[in-house]
This record gives sequence, structure tokens and C-alpha cells, in this order.
Amino acid sequence: MKGSTFKRCGCRDSVTGRRLGRTCPQLRRPGGAWSRTHGHWHWQIEIPARADGTRRPLRHGPYATQALADAVLDRIRAALAVPDPTDPDTSVKTGDLIETAVKTGAPIPSREQVRRALHLDITPTELPTMQAYLTDWLAGRKNIKTGTVRSYEGHIRLYLIPHLGHLRIDRLRPGHIDAMYDAIAQRNTSIATLRASRDPVKRDQVKNQRNIGPRTLHVIHATLRKALNDAMRRHRYIDTNPALMIELPTARPPKPTVWTEQRIRTWRDTGKTPSPVMIWTPEHTGRFLDHTHDADDRLYALYHLITFTGLRRGEACGLHWDDLDLDAATLTVRWQLVQHGWTTAIDKPKTTDSEAAIALDTETVAVLRAHRIRQHRERLAAGAAWTTTGLVFTTPTGGRLHPADVTDHFHHLATQAGLPPIRLHDLRHGAATMGLAAGVQMKVISSRLRHSSPHFTAKFYGDVLPELSHAAAEATAAVVPRRRGATKPA
Repeated sequence: MKGSTFKRCGCRDSVTGRRLGRTCPQLRRPGGAWSRTHGHWHWQIEIPARADGTRRPLRHGPYATQALADAVLDRIRAALAVPDPTDPDTSVKTGDLIETAVKTGAPIPSREQVRRALHLDITPTELPTMQAYLTDWLAGRKNIKTGTVRSYEGHIRLYLIPHLGHLRIDRLRPGHIDAMYDAIAQRNTSIATLRASRDPVKRDQVKNQRNIGPRTLHVIHATLRKALNDAMRRHRYIDTNPALMIELPTARPPKPTVWTEQRIRTWRDTGKTPSPVMIWTPEHTGRFLDHTHDADDRLYALYHLITFTGLRRGEACGLHWDDLDLDAATLTVRWQLVQHGWTTAIDKPKTTDSEAAIALDTETVAVLRAHRIRQHRERLAAGAAWTTTGLVFTTPTGGRLHPADVTDHFHHLATQAGLPPIRLHDLRHGAATMGLAAGVQMKVISSRLRHSSPHFTAKFYGDVLPELSHAAAEATAAVVPRRRGATKPA
């Protein structure tokens, strides 16, 4: 099965009229070398017999040069070297692949394609499109959370299938993925242009549409990368993951920004906030808590707890009394209340790092004890209508709070207190920055917030509060002994 290349032409015998083929004397120059101008190159090889035992001698041409014919023949030899010589079935299947390619004019399958076809018992033409693969891949994901499934589904439906779904999976290239992100960038530009138009009809065209920012691009890309990794490692549909060759713009999270007096004045004049992540000063936070406490608001304990522990909204709403040890002044995060669409469910934290004990200060313990007494009174008042959930924070009849309602109520209270706007999640950021301002070590704050590393905490919060830099300057100056307490003004 080594095969060979040869030259032939279309010349005919002057007497019989038959084609001379490989016997034409013009194919050779004097001395026996091949003619450079006469005839065309072909290759021939016998590949493994068919399943019924019939032989398969193959010939193909013409090729302009011997090198081109040899290259195809080498590719066939490489493909024939893949199957196990002791397994006749794999040799037959390899021969089928090569014969089909030659007869249809398709490229000779590579070694990798032959390995994949033998492993899967399918030919390359039977590989799924991206649409079919992504749909089946999502349906087969079993051990992931409902929220992750919803995220994957949205990425696949809105972006991956519309842009890549028509491609057979083994034909997906980095250029196709780059083109998808270019199209998303063009859509962002179009939305921004229409929103800035003075024509209300044009503005209405992009109503409720939003730009896809760098962070969202990275999340979409993570979905594609995971799906293609599984296609490569589990299903052996592809040999390399083209998503790994893509460079995306850096997704820099917005820095937390403190509501200084100057920023508040600008906000009141223009209605614009300086950053998506805004933080109240300790004075603002105290005003909010005082207002909520004085209003005898039934969710005061919840907002107090988030303020001083940095719990996430879902973690606070999913907190059970069994997770609290008020005598030891500790709280353990074991559950979270997650939102899928409008439906809620109790679920475990996303990572085991989130399940950690958090120390409580004396005031927070007192607030939680008072809240427990209040909840007991509500249970007595509700009577048979009370639903036993074991949750610390509930509706007046014991049911789960809806996270969206908790957020809306927070904004209502903040507006009543005359405070500049922040998100409920920004109370978590405030807990970190107040800890830094109080001199708490970065490692301790990182542990309380259950961050992946103190490096992340330092990078995100390191230069937030202006008071921190002032405190550092004062501490540095105090190290140097002076004979006088302060410099007299000139």
C-alpha cells in the first residue's frame, strides 16, 4: 500500500487512435528524465478492501507537479497508518473515508480526523453543526445550578447560535468567533447612535436594548470555551479549541467610588452618578440605619446585618436561625435565596469558600435578638396563616422574602432618608471600606467577605476611601518626633 506517482498524457496512437497514456515517448527526455512540459502527474495506491472483500485500487489526477501528487499520496499514507493493523474493521473504515473523499473531491482526511472518526464510529460529514451541538450540550449539563443553566441558555440563544450555529463544529475557526464579537461591537455602536438621536422614532427602535460590555463578552466567551472544551475532551469532535485563541478586551470592574459632598452636589444638579458602584460614607450609612430604626421598619435587622457583615442579598434572605449562634456571636453562610426569573429557591452557595463562619459584633447580636422577638410576635399574630421556613428574615406570615422586594424597599428607605443612591449590594462594599478605614487588616476583610484572595480585596478596595490615604499620611508623620506640636501659620 505504498503507492506511487506517475505521468500520463492525452496523446493517441496515429494508427490505432488509442490513448498512449503512460507509454507516450514524449513523457521522457533523452536520458530518461521526465519532461517538464508534456503530460500531467497522477498518483495510485491500493487501499484496504471493502467490507465485502472487493479490492480498492485508487488513481487520481491530474496534478500540475509531482510534488502536488506526492503530497496527496503522503496524506493517504498518513491516514492509513492510523488504524490498528490487528483490527480489520478499523482498516476498512479508514479505507471508506479515503475512498469517499476521492470520489467526492473532498480533502483526504487528516490523521486526527481518522482517529476521531474511528473513535466515534462516524465520518466527518456526520459531525454536528454548532447549533445542534450547543443545544445537546446544554441539555446534557446535569451538575450545574439553575442560574448557570439560565446564563448558558441566554448566551447560546442570543449570541452563539445566531452567529455560529450554521457552522459544522469541526469547521469553526477563530476568525468566525472574532467576527461574532465584531458584530456585537457594531450592534453596540448602532444602539448608542440611535439612543443619541433627536428622532424619537429612532430612539424607540432601541428601547429596552442594552449594550454588551467587556465583562458580558467575557462571560459569553466562557460559555463557548467550556462547550468547545467538552467537544474536544469528552466527545472528540474537534482536536483543538478555537476559543482559546481569541483575545478579548480587558474587562475591568468599576472601582467603588465614595459619595463625597462635591459628588453629591454634582449628582443633584445633573442626575448622573460618577460610577456604577457608589459607596456611602460612614456618616451616610449611620443616617440610613438611624432612619430605618426610627421608622420601626421590619427589615431593619436585615439591612443592619448586611451593613456590618457584608453578606450578599441572597445570603441574607436565605439565612436560617440554625445558621446563627448568637451566644458565640457567629454566623455561618450555608444557604442563599436565588432568583430564577421571578421564581425563588433556596440553594447552597456557589462555592465551598462561601460557606464560612463570620464573627458578629455586640450591636449586631443585640439587633438580631430583638428581631427574633419581633418575629415571634408576628408568628403569634399570624396564627394558622404562619408558614414555618426557619428563615431569619421573612414576610409577616413567615414566607420567603422576594429579593427584588428587599432591593426596592431599600431604595425607598434611602430616598426617604435623603441619601444619594447606591445599590443594595453596595452595602457589602461599604462594609469592606469601613473596615479598612478602621484599620482592619486586608486579609481579615477578605476572609469576612469570602473573597478568593486578599489580593483581589486589595485591588478592588485599596484606594477607595479618601480617609484612608489621610490616615496613612497622619500615621507616617506621627513617627517623626518633633519639638513643637504644629507649625505656626506665617
